[in-house]
Amino acid sequence: VNEWNNKAAEITKYSQDEVKGRNLVEEFIRQEYKGLVKRVLDNGLRGTETANFEFPLYTKDQKRLDILLNATPRRDAAGSIVGVVGVGQDITERKKAEAELERV
Repeated sequence: VNEWNNKAAEITKYSQDEVKGRNLVEEFIRQEYKGLVKRVLDNGLRGTETANFEFPLYTKDQKRLDILLNATPRRDAAGSIVGVVGVGQDITERKKAEAELERV
């Protein structure tokens, strides 16, 4: 993790200092999703964008969040890929509402 914005810190309860420099997949993703999330990030490093990838992320206090991730290659001024920019949206409440509608 190279960047961790204030919103990410707010929803996960992990501060920037707690996550910067750590391996997102290995340290913050549950075992059953590690391969899928790693594939999305690896695809970004190869130049392939991923849109609307859903996965669970657990907060510092182990609350499950449903995240909708869009990942795109991060390029330098010369156009070389230097990383991946991941933009996640907390869709937990939307998923709960959808489940409730299906139940009714």
